[in-house]
Amino acid sequence: MRPARPQAGAAWRTKQSLLATNHALKSPSRRAGDQSDEKNVIVRGAHKPNVIPRKLDEDKQKAFIEDYDKILNSLGNDEVVLFADAVHPTHAARPVGCWAPKQDKLAIEQTSGRERINIHGAINLESGQTRMIDVQTVDATSTITLLEAIEALYPLMMLIHVFLDNARYHHAKLVQQWLARPGCRIKLHFIPSYCPHLNPIERLWGLMHRNVTHNKCYATCAQFADATLGFLREQVPRNWAHFCDSVTDNFRVISPKNFRVMT
Repeated sequence: MRPARPQAGAAWRTKQSLLATNHALKSPSRRAGDQSDEKNVIVRGAHKPNVIPRKLDEDKQKAFIEDYDKILNSLGNDEVVLFADAVHPTHAARPVGCWAPKQDKLAIEQTSGRERINIHGAINLESGQTRMIDVQTVDATSTITLLEAIEALYPLMMLIHVFLDNARYHHAKLVQQWLARPGCRIKLHFIPSYCPHLNPIERLWGLMHRNVTHNKCYATCAQFADATLGFLREQVPRNWAHFCDSVTDNFRVISPKNFRVMT
């Protein structure tokens, strides 16, 4: 297992807000006769709530993490582990905050349509090797196509562990029949329902957006598809030493009790 990354501190929307807060704390703000103590000043930072599923099961999360650790600890030299999922990035401008001189007025051009591409993919967290299939529809057929591509990618592996979510097409009879054929080297492991945080490939999709879609505009959907697939198929494996800390199996159990749930 990879070591845990340090938790980030308070998040500030802009550098100016952080400087302004520090200045306010250091500057005398009391009027004459005001006996309030500066140590009692409450600093309120900008918060973005986390989104958590309604049906989280802590016991199932713990059991999954324990089972995953057992598989990793007993993994043979002729076995490999991958995580799989589907993603549907839309050909649309995605403006996000960024650093720029205060006087600059930033803008990105909007696209003329909202076409999307469908990707069914998998990643090996040890090597960063990916298999990304561009498909018309994500379904049982695309699942089998992906699994076939994974088997072809590891011809010397006797057992290929593939972790994926509980989408209906992953449980389809067509997929079950394919897995039951003689000589199949793939074993599926299903992540607990409502637990995308236990599938590291979800973090890969976030990494993809930060590098491909944020504050960028592509004239055509074909150019957008080339950039997206090029990043996932080529740049991620080639630069895995740089990206690996953003796509980890450092799993945690999420409990609603640890949050003040807003209603």
